[in-house]
Amino acid sequence: MTRGNQRELARQKNAKKHTEQTKGKRGDDGLSAAARKQRDAEIMQQKQKKAAETGKGGTKSK
Repeated sequence: MTRGNQRELARQKNAKKHTEQTKGKRGDDGLSAAARKQRDAEIMQQKQKKAAETGKGGTKSK
């Protein structure tokens, strides 16, 4: 009726699964929601500006 090391193996498997799920996610960076929103907006504006500049410079031929 004893489970042996089955419980320990299940704990290890669950811990590994949990670390893989949270691996790519951004953690708490210490910013408030408003500050994070402002920072993200600035990043998006820079990306859009860069995309617009590269779009103007290149000529597409059909």
